[in-house]
Amino acid sequence: MNPTIHAYRTGLKRALIELKVSLTTPSDIMGTLFPLAIAVTVMLFLRGVEVDGAPVSLGSMNMPSLIGMMIVWSGVLGLLGILILDRTNGTLLRAKSMPGGMTGYLVGHIGSLALFTAFSVAVLMVVGLLFFDGLEFDSPDRWLMFVTVLVLGLAATMPMGAVLGALIDNPRNMGLVMMPFMALIAISGIFYPITALPGWLQAIGQAFPTYWLGLGMRHALLPDAAVAVEIGEDWRTLTMFLVLAAWAVASMTIAPKLLSRMARRESGSTMAARRKLVEQNWG
Repeated sequence: MNPTIHAYRTGLKRALIELKVSLTTPSDIMGTLFPLAIAVTVMLFLRGVEVDGAPVSLGSMNMPSLIGMMIVWSGVLGLLGILILDRTNGTLLRAKSMPGGMTGYLVGHIGSLALFTAFSVAVLMVVGLLFFDGLEFDSPDRWLMFVTVLVLGLAATMPMGAVLGALIDNPRNMGLVMMPFMALIAISGIFYPITALPGWLQAIGQAFPTYWLGLGMRHALLPDAAVAVEIGEDWRTLTMFLVLAAWAVASMTIAPKLLSRMARRESGSTMAARRKLVEQNWG
C-alpha cells in the first residue's frame, strides 16, 4: 500500500477512535458543554432585549454568532492545546519516530476535532431552534449556507491552531493567545452588533475570521430582515466566503512548514527539558 494512503487511513481511524473516547469521557463532554451552557443561559436572559432595526431579540441574534465563535474557539484553541500537551507528554515524539507517523497524527487530531466540533455545533443548533424565537432553518438554501460556513470555518481556523501550536511549546504561554483571542471576540460582533463599535474597531474585527463566521451563521439562521443591523445592511456573502477562504489558504500554506520544522526539532532531550520546565512552573 502507498505509504501516504496508509498514513491517511491510519489518521482517519485514529480520528474515529479519539472521537469515540471524547464522546464517552465525562470530563471532555463537560469541558465543552459547560461553557456553552453558561453562554446559552446568558442568551436566554437576553431574549427580552430588543435591538433597534432587528426583527428578533438580542438573545436570538446572538445564538448564530455563538455558533460561529465556537467554531473558532474549537478550531484554534483546540488544536493549539493538543499540540502543546503532546509536545510535553511525548506523544508527538513517538509519532515522529514512526513512518508516516506525523501525517497520521495530524490527520487524526484534525479529523477528531472537526467531528467533535460538528457535534457541539449540532447541540447548539438544537438548543437554539427549541428555545429562541425567530431562528429559521427550513429551506435547502439555509442548510447549504450553514454547512458551507461550518466547513470553511474549520478549514480556516484549525490550521491557525496548528501554526500557533508549532510556535508555542510551553502551556504557560497559552495566555499570550487567550488574552488577544478574548479581546478579538469582544470586537467581532458576537454578543452585540459590530455597528455599535467605533469604525477603527470594526475594521480590526473584520480582519479576522471570527466576525465573518458569526456573520455567515446569522445569514444562515436569522430572518432576512435581520440584515438591517449589519454593516451596510448587507450580508456580504461573497466577501465572507473570500475572507474565510483567504485565511484557510494562508494558514494551510504556513502550517505544514512550521509543523515540519517543529517535528525536526523534537528530540528526547528537548522533551525532557520542556517537561522539567513545566513541572517547575506548575509544581
